Amino acid sequence: MSLKKEMNMAGGGHSAVPAVATEGPLRGVRTNIVQSIRAFRVQDLQDAARSMGQHFLYANLANAQTKQDVLDMIGQQFMLPSHTGKNFDALYDSITDPVHKSGPQPGFIAVLEHIPANLKFDKEAREQLLDIFRDAADYWGDRKIPFRCFYSFL
Repeated sequence: MSLKKEMNMAGGGHSAVPAVATEGPLRGVRTNIVQSIRAFRVQDLQDAARSMGQHFLYANLANAQTKQDVLDMIGQQFMLPSHTGKNFDALYDSITDPVHKSGPQPGFIAVLEHIPANLKFDKEAREQLLDIFRDAADYWGDRKIPFRCFYSFL
């Protein structure tokens, strides 16, 4: 099932979102943030998303070497439209406006695990990728929808 279809079926948005989670493993974590996964376990984040009725998006990027690999793997694992793999702008577009237009959204927890750290996907590329998710967190925050993204480097 595509992300858009899954989100459309989820229905029921929130009109007001607390600035910080008040229960569960996300207690004290702002609702619209991009941060290192650190002490969180992926399973705990998935369970938190389920308990809060939010979408859980997961991409394991351990086998990615290049920017194109990263974009392709995120697109495939998040089940985004095929044009997502073209560039960072297409990725941003795929996780914001069309999803918003598909109906009310309950919130998102995204995990980008094992982002490559090599010469073909250098520090600048990693920061650009995280900036896309920071911009998405801002986009959803402006609409009072939680969007948390957790990441780790390989």
